[in-house]
Amino acid sequence: MSAIQKIIDQLELQSHPEGGYFKEVYRSKGTINKENLGQDFSGQRNYATSIYFLLTSEFFSAFHRIKQDEIWHFYKGAPLKLHIISDDGIYSNVIIGNDIEKKQNPQFVVKAKDWFAAEVLDKNSYALVGCTVSPGFDFNDFELPKRDMLISKFPEHSHIITAFTRF
Repeated sequence: MSAIQKIIDQLELQSHPEGGYFKEVYRSKGTINKENLGQDFSGQRNYATSIYFLLTSEFFSAFHRIKQDEIWHFYKGAPLKLHIISDDGIYSNVIIGNDIEKKQNPQFVVKAKDWFAAEVLDKNSYALVGCTVSPGFDFNDFELPKRDMLISKFPEHSHIITAFTRF
């Protein structure tokens, strides 16, 4: 059994729609009412949620966005690169990893409504991270766009969008 499969089995991870594997490990008992969340949200949300998220060099996390800030925490494996396009069309990237001397970030916040994708940088490897979302994640807040939609919105980033979308 491979190291990747052992992690999937031990943490009881499932396939994620954007790519990779995940398991929710925390969902606060407390909730925030819709009136306190603003017009972007439908219904109430938990205060916070967190997941384990495993990516392999074989599969990337496709461009997507959510309505909340998402904090990425690096745990184990190879560093990964987050590709980010703000709603204003500004592209940036950041390396999530534990080698601080190489300017890797063990933790990074993707701002609410930014489009982002992720890839493992080392071949034949994986990255195990955690993702914390506040207000708590709900699939109603998740948007996985079609390639053509993102390219029409950000034509100057068509190369990176094509590389990190599946359809």
